[in-house]
Amino acid sequence: MNQPVKAVVIVGGGTAGWLTAGIIAARHQARMKAGGFSVTLVESPDIRIIGVGEGTWPTMRSSLEKMGVSETELFRQCDAAFKQGGRFAGWTTGEPDDAYYHPLMAPQGFSVLNLVPHWLKERGGRSFCDFVTPQGQLCDEGLAPKTIVNAEYRGLANYAYHLDAGKFAPFLARHCAARLGVRHVLADVIAVNQGENGDITSLRTAQAGELSGDLFIDCSGFSALLLGETLGVGFKDLSDILFCDTALATQVPYDTSDAPMASQTLSTAQEAGWIWDIALPSRRGIGYVYSSRHSSEEAARETLARYVGERHKELPVRKIPIRSGHRQTFWKGNCVAVGLAAGFLEPLESSAIVLVELSAKLLAEQMPACREVMDLIARRFNEVTHYRWGRIVDFLKLHYVLTRRTDTAFWRDNVDPATVPQRLQELLTLWQYQSPWFFDEFDRLEEVFPAASYQYVLYGMGFRTEVSLEDTAQSAPLASRLLREKDQVTQQMLARLPKNRELLQSIREHGLQPV
Repeated sequence: MNQPVKAVVIVGGGTAGWLTAGIIAARHQARMKAGGFSVTLVESPDIRIIGVGEGTWPTMRSSLEKMGVSETELFRQCDAAFKQGGRFAGWTTGEPDDAYYHPLMAPQGFSVLNLVPHWLKERGGRSFCDFVTPQGQLCDEGLAPKTIVNAEYRGLANYAYHLDAGKFAPFLARHCAARLGVRHVLADVIAVNQGENGDITSLRTAQAGELSGDLFIDCSGFSALLLGETLGVGFKDLSDILFCDTALATQVPYDTSDAPMASQTLSTAQEAGWIWDIALPSRRGIGYVYSSRHSSEEAARETLARYVGERHKELPVRKIPIRSGHRQTFWKGNCVAVGLAAGFLEPLESSAIVLVELSAKLLAEQMPACREVMDLIARRFNEVTHYRWGRIVDFLKLHYVLTRRTDTAFWRDNVDPATVPQRLQELLTLWQYQSPWFFDEFDRLEEVFPAASYQYVLYGMGFRTEVSLEDTAQSAPLASRLLREKDQVTQQMLARLPKNRELLQSIREHGLQPV
């Protein structure tokens, strides 16, 4: 039990495996260079990664910077682009003018004053997003979040990335092996060996023999080779809450090489789900996420074809099953699952990759010194990770339960209280009388979706909270100052920032200044 944890073995590559390897290796570089710690990633030379997910959260900037990744090379090698949030069309009423933004910038002065009551009191023509932040207008104008003189990972507006997942994983692999000392083993795992206490002791591979380790990280995808198949940890199905269980994905070329690029993810509601539309420099990634209980595959393919247009209806389409849910526990014995091996939810709001980042970061920071303390750390890891999955489910369901659409069974079924988590029902009751804010019920550090995100969705979809005229009167001078500052910043950004494609071309040609 006092055996020190010196050898970490990751099973599976892809974005999950290589992000996890990079985050852990970067955090423990001193130990690795001294020879007291190692990170090995073993992946099959034949298994193709899913490679569809193209959206990230702003946390990715911090993760990559700490790993020593060049942001310039990320743009150059991964067909990457800027993401400043999401635009949701058709989710509330389905009418032509039904759309709102969930931007990545917090409302102006968010930690100082809650501007929601002041927006509700105004009842003007401005959307909540435009009332509290410049970012919706930046997206409307197709602007980038920074200029070429801003250093790598720095910006005038908060941002994340859209990227080609098929290029991102090999990019991370090259960096982790060359710069961070991660050992890369191309081999098929044919047996998992366990000790008397049930711990995994080693992996037997077809091409590289036996690989021993002290801590094993399962990034083997949906198969969950270690945590699921070997250790028998069950799966918690959440399809009774989140109905979408299939995706049809395609890649659509631009009509011209200089076509404008959106700097936000587009999510457009359909009869039985929604369509994502993500702009990369070379193409658009488009996919229809739908419920097979509410639509046939033939009808779903027709919906996707209508969206992409007559010119592109013959493009190849990949069908991807979605099993919404997660493992009953995430860390058992000396094995922890990250990525698809831990679970998956529909790709609304790009939660999959950020969960990988947060799990890997928690692992890196809480790396057990020896087997004796591993179960204690595992218990804490499981508690935090269960909380995060639950809050993501709440947030995704929020987009559906606020709808006023009744045109199809999919939307009618989504507002059935039996499909809404109890905690979300309680919060919706609370939010009738007080809006979510900075010091609110969100009681964990590094929330995947903080209170600001809930504000943008709630008030973007027409939710109303009762406000006290006395409270708004008392804080009116501060609110006026914050809103004036927001208007000034908006005008400065609109005048200064380049178009999204224009900046991406400059980065590819000239590069960004290293930090």
